[in-house]
Amino acid sequence: MEAHLKDLFCRFHQHFGTGPGLGPSSGTCLLKINGISPLFVKSLYRALAALYRTDPWKRLRPGHLFGLRVGKDSDWSNKKQTFPCAQFIGGDGGDLGLHLFKSEQDALKVSLPVETKHEPNVEILRVIFEKESLLSTANKRMVASLALEPSGTDRYPIIDVARGASSGGEIRFRDPTMEELRYLIAFIKAITLVHPLLQPETDNVTKNGRNVNFEPFIETVDVQWPAELATAVDLVAVTISYPPNRTYEEKKLASPIKYIEPPKEEEDFSGSRQCAMCEKPVQWDQSLCCGRCKAIFYCGPICQKNHWREAHKSMCGLYKAMMEREEELAMKIFKFNFVVDNSCQWLESMGLHKKGMWRRLCDCYAHHPFGLLPTKSVGAFELWGGLGDKDYPSDKPLANHIIGNRNPVFLSGWSEYYNIRSLPMSSPVAAILSHPLTVYHILTTLVINSKNRLIKGKEVIVHYLGPAVELDWLQAFDEISHLLNGLGNVQIFMIGPEVPSNLLGPVSGLGSRLRVNLVRGLYQEQYTNLPAPHMVIALNCGFESYGSWLGALGVIKSNNVPVFFTERSEVLCTSAKQVLRTSGLHLTHPVGPNPFRSPLREQMHSTNLPSFSNGFIFGVNT
Repeated sequence: MEAHLKDLFCRFHQHFGTGPGLGPSSGTCLLKINGISPLFVKSLYRALAALYRTDPWKRLRPGHLFGLRVGKDSDWSNKKQTFPCAQFIGGDGGDLGLHLFKSEQDALKVSLPVETKHEPNVEILRVIFEKESLLSTANKRMVASLALEPSGTDRYPIIDVARGASSGGEIRFRDPTMEELRYLIAFIKAITLVHPLLQPETDNVTKNGRNVNFEPFIETVDVQWPAELATAVDLVAVTISYPPNRTYEEKKLASPIKYIEPPKEEEDFSGSRQCAMCEKPVQWDQSLCCGRCKAIFYCGPICQKNHWREAHKSMCGLYKAMMEREEELAMKIFKFNFVVDNSCQWLESMGLHKKGMWRRLCDCYAHHPFGLLPTKSVGAFELWGGLGDKDYPSDKPLANHIIGNRNPVFLSGWSEYYNIRSLPMSSPVAAILSHPLTVYHILTTLVINSKNRLIKGKEVIVHYLGPAVELDWLQAFDEISHLLNGLGNVQIFMIGPEVPSNLLGPVSGLGSRLRVNLVRGLYQEQYTNLPAPHMVIALNCGFESYGSWLGALGVIKSNNVPVFFTERSEVLCTSAKQVLRTSGLHLTHPVGPNPFRSPLREQMHSTNLPSFSNGFIFGVNT
């Protein structure tokens, strides 16, 4: 081809091709790649279809850059991450897709508010979701012959690598390598799980209401390689960060930080603490804490220095990151004191001490087994400790959400729940309702299969592991029945050693949409006697405290049904992930704040880390 015609062809190619600014996919086709298998192509298209369904372009714009790490640098041929920066394109116009870059600097060079401009020597791994009618002949044949899963109704992903020539003007395209496709599928599976967890910064929406900045974020999830890749390991850890340079912990922590006294004027933590090193009790006003993370208590400088050398040095940065989320996690929408150091004092201040279901929150009734609090009456007024009629949910379905509405009520958090139940934000009932509404959140939001069953009027069976305080709050679980909105029903089997022998069997007095059965014993001993579950739930699971989890996790692994756990703090979630890994289970729903966590912040004995009943949620087999 003559030079002037070649240049004209390239400019025509760019202007009328697919994808914002960079032109067409130049006829690339995955089946042309050496060593690729049809099964891997199917897995890749399936993963991209799953990502497409989450609609990341609804919130993400080209200016939102993500950092990513897939496994270790040594896993890749050049001993470094292949494309460690990513962005989503098309949210502001143009074809929907995503770009992976060799570096954040490359992304900044080529990214414009809407388009991607040509920059010499910048290489981009592109995925463009193209209408079926616009596919090349080779790609149409591939889609038809392999029966590939579409993204949306009529779109299929086209994958290529674009590179601007050093001389300028021309853009060259090539097929990605198998290694690049491995990197891509790991990113796709991870970002599908992670991007919904991004939280917008407060008051940081642009005038058009579309472009949003997000809170800094970092999360590591375990992604399963497609079986046809035949890698040495089944799983790979993928870390997604926003912005790209976000890290888990700070470097250069070479020496102990001078201790400081931790109290804040607006908080009133009274009583005693426990030294993290020697476990000696120490009064709050005499305790010391790490001056950098402000998370760990000590009885004095000697224990602080010893603990730094033995353990805290490697964890200080992580604890600091957890403490920085304190403001985000605090539920300041509520109009009552939500910092609890002494539960009896807090209940006394609320006028609820030694009343109704609230008795299970303090130590005064600790000698009574779970489920066996003395009861004189079972009326809602007494159960809620004498709260005013408008301060607790009425024992009936939602009056304005049944007729003409064919879906259950899907809730985003406490504000929406309090609104539809007409409860004042001064009502403390969220502290008890955290358990049933977390279950409802999992049923209707986190597990698509159970949501579909409920919409179709079918039953969802839940195995609920390790019940304790909730055995005295069973009437509060009736709120699940009310929120089901007249569709479907839920049967919960609560299994655990704390279940009293005289309460075994069905629980009476609950709504028609909810059935609860109490089973005493360990899950691994009882599960064969129970109907197969659609999901398993364990709230405030406490992996670090219960040796009996080993057998239960073996059952969970073999059954391969969705399982969700909650924990009180992020550091407990870190321990839980280690326990799960040891049992051959890996997170498929990453750790994130539970929108229905208890608003009451619990003060731990030796740490100041944010802690809430059902504070964080994560899952396996999802």
